[in-house]
Amino acid sequence: MSERDDRNESMEAVAASEPSSLNVPNGLTVIRLFMVPLFLWLLLRQDGADAASRFWAAAVFLVASLTDLIDGELARRNGQVTTFGKVADPIADKALTGAALVGLSILAELPWWITIVILVREIGVTLLRFWVIREGVIPASRGGKWKTAAQMTAIVLYLLPLPSELEPLRIAVMGIALVLTVVTGVDYVMRALRLRSTGSSH
Repeated sequence: MSERDDRNESMEAVAASEPSSLNVPNGLTVIRLFMVPLFLWLLLRQDGADAASRFWAAAVFLVASLTDLIDGELARRNGQVTTFGKVADPIADKALTGAALVGLSILAELPWWITIVILVREIGVTLLRFWVIREGVIPASRGGKWKTAAQMTAIVLYLLPLPSELEPLRIAVMGIALVLTVVTGVDYVMRALRLRSTGSSH
């Protein structure tokens, strides 16, 4: 039996033992996807000038972000990790973050170059996940978790209609998020290449 046959049999065995995609974690992921259009509508309403809508946009973003933390934890704890979840979860996550960054740039509240740098990193990492999905899943590093927290905090600070005196604060937090985004992106590329290399040698 060839090495490819062994790998195919292994993948078939995993697919046969995989839990149903109809579970709570995947449901939360789908809900997060549906929250993206609502979030964008609230953010861009009246060209971003409506304070109440901005508060609601920040609230929707926070709730959606929390579902991203909860669904992954539930899936791992209850043995409900599925192929659908592995694919849909990062897409929903990047859709939410991307919508926030693009929306803020459309409103001219966040420089486009920051949005582009972060989106290139996030989309690139998502594509890398798909590239190495046969070899395994790269666990989130501590730096990656700090990156996510910094991005969430920075975006919320930009979403809220804060007084101009707090402008230096949100610029500083976004700067931290940007640095962590780039550094952890490089680290993820290196880990993905190592994982792919290890898988190809077996």
